[in-house]
Amino acid sequence: MAFISNGTTILDAGSFASGAVNADQVLIKTLTASSSANLTFVHGTSSVVLDGTYPIYRFVYTSMHPATNGTSFDVNFRDGDTNYDAVKTTTMFEPIHKEDGTGGELAYQSTQDRAQSTDDQKLLRNCGDGADETSSGDLWLFNPNDNSKVTLFIATGAGHHQSDYTITDFVSGYCNTTTPIDGVRFQFDSGNIDSGTIKLYGIKDS
Repeated sequence: MAFISNGTTILDAGSFASGAVNADQVLIKTLTASSSANLTFVHGTSSVVLDGTYPIYRFVYTSMHPATNGTSFDVNFRDGDTNYDAVKTTTMFEPIHKEDGTGGELAYQSTQDRAQSTDDQKLLRNCGDGADETSSGDLWLFNPNDNSKVTLFIATGAGHHQSDYTITDFVSGYCNTTTPIDGVRFQFDSGNIDSGTIKLYGIKDS
Protein backbone atom coordinates (compact mmCIF):
# COMPACT_ATOMS: atom_id res chain seq x y z
CA MET A 1 0.00 0.00 0.00
CA ALA A 2 1.30 3.43 -0.93
CA PHE A 3 0.85 6.70 0.96
CA ILE A 4 0.36 9.56 -1.49
CA SER A 5 0.24 13.26 -0.60
CA ASN A 6 -0.77 15.90 -3.15
CA GLY A 7 0.03 13.52 -5.98
CA THR A 8 3.47 12.57 -4.62
CA THR A 9 4.24 9.05 -3.38
CA ILE A 10 5.70 9.41 0.12
CA LEU A 11 5.67 5.81 1.38
CA ASP A 12 5.39 2.66 -0.74
CA ALA A 13 5.65 -0.95 0.48
CA GLY A 14 7.13 0.22 3.80
CA SER A 15 9.88 2.36 2.24
CA PHE A 16 10.17 6.10 1.73
CA ALA A 17 10.19 7.14 -1.90
CA SER A 18 13.45 8.65 -3.15
CA GLY A 19 13.55 12.38 -2.34
CA ALA A 20 10.28 12.26 -0.45
CA VAL A 21 11.72 13.08 2.97
CA ASN A 22 12.80 16.52 1.72
CA ALA A 23 10.73 16.86 -1.43
CA ASP A 24 10.82 20.69 -1.37
CA GLN A 25 14.62 20.69 -1.77
CA VAL A 26 15.86 19.70 -5.24
CA LEU A 27 19.50 18.94 -5.97
CA ILE A 28 20.56 20.93 -9.03
CA LYS A 29 24.35 20.51 -9.26
CA THR A 30 27.33 19.06 -7.38
CA LEU A 31 30.85 20.40 -7.87
CA THR A 32 33.91 18.67 -6.39
CA ALA A 33 37.26 20.41 -6.00
CA SER A 34 40.62 18.86 -6.79
CA SER A 35 43.32 21.53 -6.57
CA SER A 36 40.76 23.92 -8.08
CA ALA A 37 41.16 27.68 -8.27
CA ASN A 38 37.45 28.05 -7.53
CA LEU A 39 34.05 26.35 -7.75
CA THR A 40 31.59 28.40 -9.76
CA PHE A 41 27.88 28.02 -10.51
CA VAL A 42 26.60 29.88 -13.59
CA HIS A 43 22.99 29.80 -14.72
CA GLY A 44 22.54 27.91 -17.99
CA THR A 45 26.01 26.35 -17.85
CA SER A 46 26.62 22.66 -17.11
CA SER A 47 22.98 22.08 -16.10
CA VAL A 48 23.03 24.84 -13.47
CA VAL A 49 19.69 26.52 -12.77
CA LEU A 50 19.94 29.89 -11.01
CA ASP A 51 16.96 31.97 -12.10
CA GLY A 52 13.28 32.35 -11.22
CA THR A 53 12.66 28.60 -11.21
CA TYR A 54 13.05 28.55 -7.42
CA PRO A 55 12.55 31.42 -4.95
CA ILE A 56 15.42 30.21 -2.76
CA TYR A 57 18.74 28.58 -3.60
CA ARG A 58 20.92 26.79 -1.07
CA PHE A 59 24.64 26.08 -1.48
CA VAL A 60 26.06 23.44 0.89
CA TYR A 61 29.86 23.37 1.09
CA THR A 62 31.35 20.29 2.75
CA SER A 63 34.92 19.54 3.87
CA MET A 64 36.49 22.53 2.14
CA HIS A 65 40.26 22.12 2.48
CA PRO A 66 42.66 24.88 1.43
CA ALA A 67 46.01 24.30 -0.22
CA THR A 68 47.40 27.26 1.77
CA ASN A 69 47.29 27.64 5.54
CA GLY A 70 45.42 30.55 7.09
CA THR A 71 43.34 31.47 4.06
CA SER A 72 39.69 32.48 4.13
CA PHE A 73 36.86 30.85 2.21
CA ASP A 74 35.09 33.51 0.16
CA VAL A 75 32.05 34.06 -2.06
CA ASN A 76 31.13 36.57 -4.73
CA PHE A 77 28.24 37.06 -7.11
CA ARG A 78 27.74 37.83 -10.80
CA ASP A 79 25.03 40.26 -11.88
CA GLY A 80 24.65 39.90 -15.61
CA ASP A 81 28.18 40.16 -16.97
CA THR A 82 31.24 37.90 -16.69
CA ASN A 83 32.71 39.49 -13.55
CA TYR A 84 32.04 38.40 -9.97
CA ASP A 85 31.77 41.87 -8.54
CA ALA A 86 28.19 42.51 -7.46
CA VAL A 87 28.01 45.48 -5.07
CA LYS A 88 27.37 44.13 -1.56
CA THR A 89 26.54 45.37 1.93
CA THR A 90 27.16 42.72 4.59
CA THR A 91 27.88 41.98 8.24
CA MET A 92 29.63 39.15 10.13
CA PHE A 93 29.95 37.85 13.68
CA GLU A 94 31.53 34.72 15.15
CA PRO A 95 32.02 32.64 18.30
CA ILE A 96 35.41 30.94 18.74
CA HIS A 97 36.94 28.48 21.22
CA LYS A 98 40.39 26.89 21.35
CA GLU A 99 41.25 23.20 21.75
CA ASP A 100 42.89 23.83 25.15
CA GLY A 101 39.74 25.50 26.47
CA THR A 102 41.03 29.07 26.23
CA GLY A 103 40.22 31.99 23.99
CA GLY A 104 36.46 31.62 23.96
CA GLU A 105 34.62 34.72 22.79
CA LEU A 106 31.81 36.06 20.66
CA ALA A 107 32.94 38.87 18.39
CA TYR A 108 31.52 41.23 15.79
CA GLN A 109 33.96 41.12 12.86
CA SER A 110 33.63 44.69 11.63
CA THR A 111 36.69 44.36 9.37
CA GLN A 112 34.88 41.67 7.39
CA ASP A 113 31.84 43.85 6.70
CA ARG A 114 31.31 45.09 3.17
CA ALA A 115 29.78 48.53 2.59
CA GLN A 116 28.84 48.99 -1.05
CA SER A 117 31.85 46.86 -1.97
CA THR A 118 32.59 44.65 -4.96
CA ASP A 119 35.18 42.65 -2.96
CA ASP A 120 34.70 38.98 -2.13
CA GLN A 121 32.80 38.27 1.08
CA LYS A 122 34.56 36.07 3.62
CA LEU A 123 32.46 33.10 4.77
CA LEU A 124 35.05 31.32 6.97
CA ARG A 125 38.21 33.00 8.26
CA ASN A 126 41.78 31.72 8.56
CA CYS A 127 41.10 28.09 7.64
CA GLY A 128 43.73 25.52 8.57
CA ASP A 129 45.38 23.35 5.92
CA GLY A 130 46.36 20.42 8.18
CA ALA A 131 45.50 16.96 6.92
CA ASP A 132 42.68 16.67 9.47
CA GLU A 133 41.46 20.29 9.20
CA THR A 134 38.38 21.25 7.24
CA SER A 135 35.51 23.73 7.01
CA SER A 136 31.84 23.33 6.08
CA GLY A 137 28.64 25.37 5.94
CA ASP A 138 25.87 26.66 3.75
CA LEU A 139 24.70 29.82 2.00
CA TRP A 140 21.08 30.72 1.19
CA LEU A 141 20.29 33.06 -1.71
CA PHE A 142 16.80 34.59 -1.88
CA ASN A 143 14.97 35.51 -5.09
CA PRO A 144 18.11 36.08 -7.18
CA ASN A 145 16.01 36.62 -10.32
CA ASP A 146 13.87 39.45 -8.90
CA ASN A 147 14.49 42.51 -11.08
CA SER A 148 12.77 44.93 -8.71
CA LYS A 149 14.44 44.21 -5.35
CA VAL A 150 17.94 43.56 -4.00
CA THR A 151 19.07 39.94 -3.51
CA LEU A 152 19.49 38.87 0.13
CA PHE A 153 21.76 36.10 1.36
CA ILE A 154 22.73 34.47 4.66
CA ALA A 155 25.53 32.02 5.42
CA THR A 156 26.67 29.96 8.40
CA GLY A 157 29.87 27.94 8.54
CA ALA A 158 31.95 25.91 10.97
CA GLY A 159 35.69 25.76 10.50
CA HIS A 160 39.01 24.60 11.91
CA HIS A 161 40.98 27.81 12.41
CA GLN A 162 44.71 27.67 11.62
CA SER A 163 45.47 28.25 15.35
CA ASP A 164 43.38 25.25 16.47
CA TYR A 165 40.20 27.14 17.27
CA THR A 166 36.74 25.98 16.41
CA ILE A 167 35.19 28.95 14.68
CA THR A 168 31.63 29.57 13.50
CA ASP A 169 31.01 32.45 11.12
CA PHE A 170 27.59 34.04 10.61
CA VAL A 171 27.28 36.27 7.55
CA SER A 172 24.34 38.12 6.06
CA GLY A 173 23.87 40.84 3.52
CA TYR A 174 22.48 41.85 0.18
CA CYS A 175 23.67 42.40 -3.35
CA ASN A 176 22.65 46.02 -3.85
CA THR A 177 21.39 45.66 -7.40
CA THR A 178 18.07 44.84 -8.98
CA THR A 179 19.86 43.09 -11.84
CA PRO A 180 19.33 39.33 -11.41
CA ILE A 181 22.20 37.38 -9.82
CA ASP A 182 23.07 34.62 -12.29
CA GLY A 183 26.39 33.29 -10.99
CA VAL A 184 28.05 32.46 -7.66
CA ARG A 185 31.78 31.81 -7.17
CA PHE A 186 33.47 30.19 -4.16
CA GLN A 187 37.22 30.28 -3.58
CA PHE A 188 39.93 30.70 -0.97
CA ASP A 189 41.50 34.15 -0.88
CA SER A 190 44.92 32.61 -1.50
CA GLY A 191 45.82 29.35 -3.21
CA ASN A 192 43.60 26.58 -4.52
CA ILE A 193 40.77 24.58 -3.04
CA ASP A 194 42.66 21.36 -2.35
CA SER A 195 39.45 19.35 -1.91
CA GLY A 196 35.80 19.72 -0.98
CA THR A 197 32.30 19.51 -2.39
CA ILE A 198 29.61 22.13 -2.99
CA LYS A 199 26.02 21.18 -3.74
CA LEU A 200 23.44 23.59 -5.15
CA TYR A 201 19.79 23.01 -4.23
CA GLY A 202 16.62 24.75 -5.34
CA ILE A 203 13.99 25.26 -2.63
CA LYS A 204 10.38 25.10 -3.81
CA ASP A 205 7.54 27.30 -2.62
CA SER A 206 5.61 25.54 0.14
